[in-house]
Amino acid sequence: MLPTLLIVDDERATREGLRSALEEQFDVYTAAGCAEALNILKSEPIALLLTDLRLGAESGMDLLATALALPEPPVAIMMTAYGSVDTAVEAMRRGAWHFVTKPLNLDEVEMLLKRALHSRSLESENRQLSRQVQQSHKLDRLIGKSPAMNTVTEMIQQVAPTRATILIEGESGTGKEVVAHTLHHLSGRPAAKLVIVHCAALSPQLLESELFGHEKGAFTGASQRRIGRFEQADGGSIFLDEIGEIDPSTQVKLLRVLSERSFERVGSNTPVKIDVRVIAATNKSLRGLVDAGSFREDLFFRLNVVKIQMPPLRHRREDIVLLANSFLQEFASENQRPFKPLSDAALLSLLAYDWPGNVRELRTVIEHGVVMCNEPVIDTRHLPLFLLAAPAAATESAAASKIALENPPAFNLHALEADAIRSALAATHGNRTHAADLLGFSRRTLQRKLKDLHL
Repeated sequence: MLPTLLIVDDERATREGLRSALEEQFDVYTAAGCAEALNILKSEPIALLLTDLRLGAESGMDLLATALALPEPPVAIMMTAYGSVDTAVEAMRRGAWHFVTKPLNLDEVEMLLKRALHSRSLESENRQLSRQVQQSHKLDRLIGKSPAMNTVTEMIQQVAPTRATILIEGESGTGKEVVAHTLHHLSGRPAAKLVIVHCAALSPQLLESELFGHEKGAFTGASQRRIGRFEQADGGSIFLDEIGEIDPSTQVKLLRVLSERSFERVGSNTPVKIDVRVIAATNKSLRGLVDAGSFREDLFFRLNVVKIQMPPLRHRREDIVLLANSFLQEFASENQRPFKPLSDAALLSLLAYDWPGNVRELRTVIEHGVVMCNEPVIDTRHLPLFLLAAPAAATESAAASKIALENPPAFNLHALEADAIRSALAATHGNRTHAADLLGFSRRTLQRKLKDLHL
């Protein structure tokens, strides 16, 4: 894939002359002024910016400042017919990589662009290495010790280093995007991009252009060539979220990408070869969509090389305490507040709730509790009301809570401890090892307490 170059000059002859001279070595975009240039910079991954100092009534210095403030700024070279030491120093002071005067020497311009590209490559590599060090702790973002999550973790470790296409199925909020990030970081290509596309958020026409890009003039409003998400992910991974929502025509193009590792931009007949790891996710059953006739069976087989099934939170209640404590730490730090634990009553409420919104809903509930609590411990009154009003998922827990409310003696320590043990056993479906983990002591201690409390 050719490196991208944006040429900004209000003189058409200069723009087109530079395009003609450089388009064999660069993927060239052009703009006549600041507004047009900024639209391109915000929508395309521009590596190099070659801009005139004077753009009619506008200033290339203003464009330079805005371009360098972008999340992934281009390397900028300023050109002007009004060269002076003061102008050169000012451009460099504001972040320009180099400065060139008109009339342009094309050999000099080409050499500068290549050197600038090499500089960008080195800077990008340093940033990636730094980011990897800073984010190494995020490789273990999958929190949970339940059997269901252990299965997911083992499968990720097995398939991440391979090139296999992965399909992640699970209800909304179960952590499918976290799995995609983990797969990418363990894939052997973490320094490359992970490009994320939310398929359900785009119309069929926009999705095709978003995925595969388009050529200039491919349709009304296509004033420049656009590089699609697959091209941006070349050498890395692409995460296609809600894959079940794509229309039949896009399904055909996606099938070709998976089978031939190539595609064509909208408005072009030239194949573009790519090396991309595809990770797809859906909150529906793709097999069910195939049976219903809304999803291609051959595409399903291509996507379903390895399927990772994310369990809903109600099927992994053993992990609720671990997740809650992680979110408590996160939001205490984010809001610059001291860490505050959950009270026994608040914890029992979390364990008894059915969590239709899964981990995402638990995360929201914990954030609410951290923000609303001005006391040393987060209690039930600091949690959203719906959590307390909802029917309990665990029958024993609900019954124990009712007894505790109706009988004042339930407020003594032995009664509270018995209630907590009943709730933990109910939440873990009678698994004493997992119940002991939830309660914070050993299985032997749990056995002794069951005997002492006659449970």
